[in-house]
Amino acid sequence: MTDQNPVDFGFESVPRSEKQRRVRGVFDSVADRYDLMNDLMSGGIHRLWKRFALSVANLRPGQSVLDVAGGTGDLAAGLARQVGDTGLVVLTDINAAMLAHGRDRLIDAGLVSNVRCAQANAEKLPFADESFHCVTIGFGLRNVTDKPAALRSMHRVLKPGGQLLVLEFSRPNAALKPVYDAYSFKLLPKIGKVVAGDEGSYRYLAESIRMHPDQQTLLGMMQDAGFEDARYHNLTGGIVAVHRGFKY
Repeated sequence: MTDQNPVDFGFESVPRSEKQRRVRGVFDSVADRYDLMNDLMSGGIHRLWKRFALSVANLRPGQSVLDVAGGTGDLAAGLARQVGDTGLVVLTDINAAMLAHGRDRLIDAGLVSNVRCAQANAEKLPFADESFHCVTIGFGLRNVTDKPAALRSMHRVLKPGGQLLVLEFSRPNAALKPVYDAYSFKLLPKIGKVVAGDEGSYRYLAESIRMHPDQQTLLGMMQDAGFEDARYHNLTGGIVAVHRGFKY
């Protein structure tokens, strides 16, 4: 694909090269308050969503995991506890500010012996083929410019028998949609303005959720990238979904 093919940045259409720069600006802006905002935006439910994703991962001591777009390290911390001292978790993010927060939080939690951090683009992961037993990406795929390329990259670095877990906002059921839309577009940006001093970034985050592929579309994208036995599980009425696929 060339830069002449526009992509979405929220509800805007922008050149491909511009999206990565603008997404970086959003997360540079919100990094300091990211965890606080997650709690405020979800009423703390994001912790339950992540706990469910970790339970699905069901990793064994000694295994290796790649957490892509891992931000401030919530999933990485849980993954590190599952694989134990003999395992390895590599936390990556394309955004240096978010990665720095994630690294600091993991150090504060005493998770240093089995965790490594690396700044990396999900579309071009700098790891050897068949390196990891599991790859996770939590609330990061919707910000990726070329999602099919990222899914192929994640498939490449998985070992045979390995699994991909995608935790991401999705399409809620019809009963929830009116309330969810009102919250996302009216209340969420105002919370961002008051707490993080950044209304625009949180407006983008709400718009990016609406532009992200729905459950069935993402399932098809995973299958196109080579994942088998792919499935998804809706959480909180479909506001969030966990997609899971395997490399055989």
